[in-house]
Amino acid sequence: MQSEIMLLAQALPEGRVFGLDSQTAIDIGIQLLNGIILAVVLGYILYKPVKEFMSKRSEAIQQKINDADAAMVKAQELISEYELKIKEIENERAEILEVARLKSIDEGRLILEDARREASEIKKRSLESVLADKKRLQEETRFHIIELASLIAKRYITLNMDHETQDKIFEETLAQMEVTPWQS
Repeated sequence: MQSEIMLLAQALPEGRVFGLDSQTAIDIGIQLLNGIILAVVLGYILYKPVKEFMSKRSEAIQQKINDADAAMVKAQELISEYELKIKEIENERAEILEVARLKSIDEGRLILEDARREASEIKKRSLESVLADKKRLQEETRFHIIELASLIAKRYITLNMDHETQDKIFEETLAQMEVTPWQS
């Protein structure tokens, strides 16, 4: 390779690095013409497909942007819908708690009324029981007093009365019984 470079360097006139002659100008012109033709042909052949590719890519990107915007709008709608549902649930929860509170107050009131009524009935029954016991005790006491009085009277009569007086009282009692009609 070095020998070839030396040969080419000897073929050039002295003092010049590269020769600018008519052959070089023709070569440059042909290469320029080839470059222009290649650029025109490639531009003609590739311009439409590249333009379509870029257009499709732009449309795809725009479609993705539009889809993202639509998804964002839908997400915002869902967020607002869920926030509304949460508010409704909170309101319903508050209503349920209020109903439960009112119901518990009513039930408490009913329980208190039942307890008062039952206490009143117990008091009434107790009072009736006490009155019945009092009446029974009075009757028992009356019988005991009568029995005790008759025992005391018997004892007194036995100690202080003689046979003559007893006979006299017996006859008076019989006379009174004869006068009084029998009740049947």
